[in-house]
Amino acid sequence: MSESSYRTDAFHELTYLIIDDFENFRLSLRQMLRSCGAYKIELVGNAGQAIKYCTYNHVDVVLCDYNLGGGKNGQHVLEELRHKNLLKRSSLFLMVTAETSKQMVMGARENQPDGYLTKPINRAMLEQRLITLIEQRKALFPINREIDRENYPEAISLCLQALPRTPRHKTWLLKTLGDLYYRLGDLSHAAKVFDDVLQQRELSWARLGHSRVLLANRSHDQAIASLKQLIENHPDYMEAYDLLADGLRQQGKLSEAQRVLEQATVQSPNALLRQKQLAEVAEANQDIETAADSWRRTVSLGIHSIHDSADHYLALGQSLSDLCEDDDSTQSAEHATEAIAILGTMEKRFADQPTVGLRSRIVQCRVLFGQGQHREAGALQSSLKADFDRNPPVDPDTSLDYAKTLFRIGSDAEARDLLARLAEQNSGESDLLQRIEALLDEPVGFRQKLKARKLTRSGIEAFEAGDLAAAAAAFTEALEVVPNHSSVNLNLVQVLLKMYEVDPTNHQLLEQCRARLEHLQGLPEQHRQYRRYIALSQKLEGLNQ
Repeated sequence: MSESSYRTDAFHELTYLIIDDFENFRLSLRQMLRSCGAYKIELVGNAGQAIKYCTYNHVDVVLCDYNLGGGKNGQHVLEELRHKNLLKRSSLFLMVTAETSKQMVMGARENQPDGYLTKPINRAMLEQRLITLIEQRKALFPINREIDRENYPEAISLCLQALPRTPRHKTWLLKTLGDLYYRLGDLSHAAKVFDDVLQQRELSWARLGHSRVLLANRSHDQAIASLKQLIENHPDYMEAYDLLADGLRQQGKLSEAQRVLEQATVQSPNALLRQKQLAEVAEANQDIETAADSWRRTVSLGIHSIHDSADHYLALGQSLSDLCEDDDSTQSAEHATEAIAILGTMEKRFADQPTVGLRSRIVQCRVLFGQGQHREAGALQSSLKADFDRNPPVDPDTSLDYAKTLFRIGSDAEARDLLARLAEQNSGESDLLQRIEALLDEPVGFRQKLKARKLTRSGIEAFEAGDLAAAAAAFTEALEVVPNHSSVNLNLVQVLLKMYEVDPTNHQLLEQCRARLEHLQGLPEQHRQYRRYIALSQKLEGLNQ
């Protein structure tokens, strides 16, 4: 068979989809493919038609323009096809574009297209680019078929058989082999694949795989050092940022994880899921300004994305609510206006979701109260109470958020009753119980939380330095902000008992301890501080005998 005949056959047996909003370009590209030997070619003019076609038809090769006019672009198409598993691993997706900006390339690369074609395109360029990919596709098809079937042991066996036979695909085979071992939880074999490659040559994917295995084996320090070196050598390798942030979060180093994600979003600003992750980490760090900025970008990026969610709008509204609470500045008023607007947009955009309206009104109530509009907030809270009494939501997040609003507007008893019922209904959900405890400990706005936490840190530092008086003063001041915080109450008791050891004639210290412990009398047994509460109570009882 001649080379030209081979190439014609290679093109002939595959199905193609061309996605471009300009008809002339679609027709031109179809003519080029036909001249290469292709004949099963479908043309569509926008993202919606493309996704619908792929839902009901198998496609071997997708040629998609990045700029599809209004609405979804090529990145959104690829993102949705990957998310919905509408493309098999053996299918090829090529991004066609006249734009070569770093922002576009980085954004598209997040979803791993198989290649790029830069306009203008001629037949020779198209044939040369495709034939290489098609040949690789054919050689690796049996392996990809088994991966699509999730038959990973068979895929591993095929990789091992192919390695000595097809040396030109050695890199792909080794990368796939390491990933498959990792998916199966065979960390020792995965590590051997990645380490053997690294002994021969420093390759980014092998370094990433090596670091992922280290994290899975809980070798956090080694993994983090490895990933930091990878990022320094290859600052555009986005997977390394994500894995590094994950490793730092596992170690509880949330501030450092936030810095890594901030660095990553500068490199690749169009990755919605990374913006969301940054927002969540910033919230955990009580950096509400950064959280709000990241939620804004998440909402904006979600307009045409398969990952769009009402939760993103709600989180932005909640962040803005925190920022405008108990603040009469112009900026606070702007945050409040933005919060009301974004919640209104959420209600319209996700009108088919039953809890959206309720959750929107819960946050709006906080915003209005925080801006001093107490009458309006009170009227809204009355309607919320009627809804909760008539039809309590089964979603714990909604109940938690409503309890937060109740605390903010001064309905503390009602908030505590709601949280008590929620804890009783979900007694086996440890994560939810911890969130309930946190809200009970700090039922205040984020600025007050920051103040209380700063005072608590000062108290701990003073205690560790042996300055008991300063520690007691700091914890006492913190309790003026969060009087029911179990840990801070017990910290103060511990300091006062230490002071009593130094001055056993000062019985007033014991009276203060008793008052603090009586304040925590209703602490439930499942609370994280309960054992400590019992131990300090017994110690105080022993001193009183």
